Amino acid sequence: MKQTKGVSTNDFDYLRQLVGEHTAVVLSAEKIYLAELHLQPIAESTGFAAIAELVAHLQTQPFNNLHVQTIEALVTNETLFFRDRHPFEALKQYILPELIEKRAIERSLNIWCAGCSNGQEPYSIAMLIREHFPLLTNWSVRLIASDFSTKVLARAQKGHYNQLEIKRGLPKNLRDKYFHRLDNSWQIKEEIRQMAEFHQLNLMQSWSSLPEIDVIFLRNVLIYYDIATKKALLTKVKQQLRTDGYLFLGSAETTINLDGSFKQVSFNKSICYQLHNV
Repeated sequence: MKQTKGVSTNDFDYLRQLVGEHTAVVLSAEKIYLAELHLQPIAESTGFAAIAELVAHLQTQPFNNLHVQTIEALVTNETLFFRDRHPFEALKQYILPELIEKRAIERSLNIWCAGCSNGQEPYSIAMLIREHFPLLTNWSVRLIASDFSTKVLARAQKGHYNQLEIKRGLPKNLRDKYFHRLDNSWQIKEEIRQMAEFHQLNLMQSWSSLPEIDVIFLRNVLIYYDIATKKALLTKVKQQLRTDGYLFLGSAETTINLDGSFKQVSFNKSICYQLHNV
């Protein structure tokens, strides 16, 4: 049997199946390096000498927390502050001003960051709101952030970032205004941390805990799914998004050829999506 740094192709096939069944994320065969990089510490911390022993154990056990840890280690959680910049400019210049006018009577807004990872995206939105829309302090604003991984959610809730994470996308003026320095790391201030609410949510399962949403950030999430799963997710988005709301996808993602219910809307260099009935 072919071996790659201690991870056999058969073992990785099992891991790919495990991830797919519980998250619908598609791990291609070349992603075997993720197992090599991330599973050895889990194996050692749980008393196994090698990844192969860990996998053998997982295959004999009912689904439990060790399976969850393994899945979380294999699912990518790449993110940074104000990632790609243009969606945040569109939110600031066009979308929030429009929605504030439309929601003036109800004085309520719901924004959802799906697949929030370590929290940089929701905290970027929170800082943007605090900087440019002070009137929203008197509104009911829910900034909901969700992820499958309880591990990254725990990090996100703490709002504690290392020097490299802070340097990636965060303007210095916002760093100095909204973070405390802690030796070689940074802690986001409580006023921003409290603006976001974090929830564990598997996108493949029910979204019934969510309210109707005005703006959905589902960025760099669809790229990990097959076509059938992408279509299923967009169907759920249609049911969750308010009729005049906005959907943001990643720069390499689109609804085209997946769901004809959406239309592209361009704001300068940013593309987002609305339902056709708007």
